[in-house]
Parts: sequence; structure tokens; C-alpha cells
Amino acid sequence: MATMTKKNLVQKIAQKKGMHPNEVRNVIQSFLDEMTESLTNGDRLEFRDFGVFEIVERKKKIGRNPKNPSVPIIIPARKAVKFTPGKKMKQAIERQSISPQM
Repeated sequence: MATMTKKNLVQKIAQKKGMHPNEVRNVIQSFLDEMTESLTNGDRLEFRDFGVFEIVERKKKIGRNPKNPSVPIIIPARKAVKFTPGKKMKQAIERQSISPQM
């Protein structure tokens, strides 16, 4: 399993679509900027068959330090981005996990 970086993604799309990498990079960056702005405004982003991004409130909770479990650590409430995969993505991942890997 490898890590896909933005640079790798730009190169892959530019090659597949026959576009200049700078054009692809600008489109991807604009897309990411708009996603960030929308999530910051509290909007829910829904991409059919891909998934949904939304902001959720994580409750305050008490954690433990493994080296000193008797001392509780209070983890404050915070906002976080939650991603829920869409139907097609779930199916694709399921098929991948079932097929043998080399």
C-alpha cells in the first residue's frame, strides 16, 4: 500500500487527460480551497457515490496516560471533519479487501 500525495495525483491526472500539470494543480488546489472554505462555514459537502464531508462536535472526554494511568487527562470538546464513504466507494473497497493481494 502506498501513499498518494497531491503531487502524485496531479501527475497521474495530467498524464491521463493530456493536460499540463500546472493546470491540473491549479484546479485541484482550487477544489481543496473551496472544500475547506465550505467546511469552515459549517456546510455539508456531498459528492454522490463518493461520500459526504461534514463538521461534527466531538464531546469532552477523559483520557489516560498509558505511563501513568492513575492521572486523568481531560480532552476538551472540539470540532472535527467526518467523512462517510458513498455507496460506490464502499463497494469498491469491499471488492478490493476480498480479492487476494500480492
